[in-house]
Amino acid sequence: QVQLVESGGGLVQAGGSLRLSCAVSGRTFRPYAMGWFRQAPGKEREFVAAINWRGGNTAYADSVKGRFTISRDNAKNTMYLQMNSLRPEDTAVYYCAADTLPKYPLSTNSYEYEYWGQGTQVTVSS
Repeated sequence: QVQLVESGGGLVQAGGSLRLSCAVSGRTFRPYAMGWFRQAPGKEREFVAAINWRGGNTAYADSVKGRFTISRDNAKNTMYLQMNSLRPEDTAVYYCAADTLPKYPLSTNSYEYEYWGQGTQVTVSS
C-alpha cells in the first residue's frame, strides 16, 4: 500500500523559511514524478512544483520560482520543498502527490496525480 506523509509545516514570519518533507512508503513504489500542490481557504488547489523521480527534472509555478526548491532523495524515498522568502500569500495547506505515468513535460494538473498525502499547514504571518 502506498502512503505519502508530509511534515515540516508550521507558522513563520514573512521572509522566513521552511522545509517540507514528503516520505513515501511502499517498498516497490517508484513514481514517475512527484509534486507539491497547495490550497488556501476558499481557493482551488494549485500547482507549486514537481520533480522527475529518476532524472531530477523540475517544474515550478511562476509564483514560487526563485524562492522554492524541490528535491528528492531516492535512497530515503523522500521529497522535499525548501521554501525561502515566504510571503503571507504562501499560506495554505501543502500536499505532496505522486504521478505514476510518464509525461513530458511534468504535469501541473492535480487530476493527473494518483496518490496524495494528507497535507501540512503552512502559515506565513505579515
